Amino acid sequence: MTKRLERPTLWTPSAERIAATRMTEFQRGVAARSGDELCDYHSLWRWSVREPAQFWSELWDFVGIVGQKGERAVEGLDRMPGARWFPDAQLSFAENLLRHSGDGAAIVSWNERGRRRAQSRDELRREVARLAASLRARGVGPGDRVAAYLPSLPEAVVAMLATNSLGAIWSACSPDFGAAAALDRFGQIEPKVLFCADAYVYAGKRLDLRDRVSEICAGLPTLELCVGVPYLDAEVDLSCTTWAELLDESPQDPPLVFLRQPFDAPAFVLFSSGTTGLPKCIVHGAGGTLLQHAKEHVLHCDLRAGEVFFYFSTCGWMMWNWLTSGLFTGATVLLYEGFPFHAHSGILWEMAERERVNVFGTSAKYLALAEKRGVRPARDFDLAPLRAILSTGSTLLPASFDYVYREIGEDLQLSSISGGTDLISCFALGNPNLPVVRGELQCRGLGMAVEVWTEDGIPVADGQGELVCTRPFPSMPVGFWRDDDGSRYRAAYFEHYPQAEQAVWRHGDWVELTDRGGMIFHGRSDATLNPGGVRIGTAEIYRIVERMEEIVEAVVVGEKFGDDLRIALFVRLAAGAHMDEDLKQKIRARIREEASPHHVPRRIDAVRDIPRTVSGKISEIAVRKALHGEPIDNREALANPEALEYFEPPSDG
Repeated sequence: MTKRLERPTLWTPSAERIAATRMTEFQRGVAARSGDELCDYHSLWRWSVREPAQFWSELWDFVGIVGQKGERAVEGLDRMPGARWFPDAQLSFAENLLRHSGDGAAIVSWNERGRRRAQSRDELRREVARLAASLRARGVGPGDRVAAYLPSLPEAVVAMLATNSLGAIWSACSPDFGAAAALDRFGQIEPKVLFCADAYVYAGKRLDLRDRVSEICAGLPTLELCVGVPYLDAEVDLSCTTWAELLDESPQDPPLVFLRQPFDAPAFVLFSSGTTGLPKCIVHGAGGTLLQHAKEHVLHCDLRAGEVFFYFSTCGWMMWNWLTSGLFTGATVLLYEGFPFHAHSGILWEMAERERVNVFGTSAKYLALAEKRGVRPARDFDLAPLRAILSTGSTLLPASFDYVYREIGEDLQLSSISGGTDLISCFALGNPNLPVVRGELQCRGLGMAVEVWTEDGIPVADGQGELVCTRPFPSMPVGFWRDDDGSRYRAAYFEHYPQAEQAVWRHGDWVELTDRGGMIFHGRSDATLNPGGVRIGTAEIYRIVERMEEIVEAVVVGEKFGDDLRIALFVRLAAGAHMDEDLKQKIRARIREEASPHHVPRRIDAVRDIPRTVSGKISEIAVRKALHGEPIDNREALANPEALEYFEPPSDG
């Protein structure tokens, strides 16, 4: 078995801080109205999953959703999938995000070249109104798909909101997708409009997009309008309608009009990574997305009007949707476009200082790399307003918890959060009222009936297992695109436990619950290793080797070896390090000491690069297939498919 890590408490909120949070306010109000004794967060969570109709209805009122709620909170709660939330409701996602007005900043954007732009709430509302009027005049309406091939720019936020105000469906890919990868996604949903940029910058390089845009447009026969956003060169010819030209087609000050639709009206199509075939087109509804994001921002992050909210994300990752929903709270949404270590290694923290960031979101990989690069934000920048750091994308290693509290700030809510594109929200996340324990996610999300099950469908109270959700929740997908009978949707999430009395959502994460009510993530369950019959989560190995100064990053897979499976570890070395027998023995000794003999890799090799998806996640599946000589269905889903050349079957079998 894995050795138990020391999991000390690293931060505890003060009593004064707890008393002032929106979570506490919500808890007290619910307790008073329901008559339940809700003495702490865990009792509130139990109530929220026991009484989901009352919980989600209370939440709607508490956060102040704009629209008609209707009498019923849910019908078909015993169906999963199949439950319908707020079946009588009418709302507009865009109306809710644009409910605040005034001259305070709605959006501030930076890029790696130092360019800064700001847009007030009134300016944002006016620009959305003009763009929506022009799109409406072009025939865009309910159910039409509007696609974007854009960097994370203010124009992307404006276009998303304008699209949604018309009842149309928004979908985006970031420009680090190649043309073929973009067509694999957009070609399935057949958009009427495409927003695109002339170029983008990354790590000091200007990457011209015009040829890619031409190829994408040629591959979309349903396209009626291409809108060019001149990001780097206002004079560049994109051979399509420019952003300025489209805005000029509208009246100077058109009214801001919102089409209210049913709660589950499709609002977004997000895409799976596509490393095992064509990407799944996951359709999310307006109401479920809005209600979940409002819950997570208002209660779990305690985000307030006037605060500054940042998440480092491209517009093709679900965290971009999650970030932009921060507009609902009245917070300023901060965007960054480019390489997070360009100009200097602390560029994001310089931005945080200058913009007075309160909530800073990033990836676990960024924090690990920042530590290796020697970034010391607390020493070099004034981060006094910063009160919370969020991390997702992969498991946040315990060493990164130490780094945050040592080098960024002692009085911070550090929240590792986990959910995904599939639910456009979180299963487990942070809580301003709970302590932060090293290596743990603070809690399960309100209203999310998350449990840990064995392969036989038995709930696990103490130990590792599959993350499942046993009851419906509002941000479950409306469905998959072109999946009329729902068979692909059901197969993706609900058919793993045929022996269960009622279908449950199996998410694919290998996790455990702690006695404190937190969660520990051990990696994807489809990437867990089983050498000699002992099941091991890959995160247990990553947390050890990625702390070593000789190693920048690593990938761990199970490799067929004779009649068994062996652990194969591949590492990208730091400058000046060399893979020799001494380093291999050092790695093995460290893993044996900190984990167990079962975790020690039989094969250790250095590689020049490690394949990752365009959203930045290491692709263990692609590595495993390359090692076994199996076809890799969709190399275009990888940001660096050339890295697969470094992974070959071993000569000894």
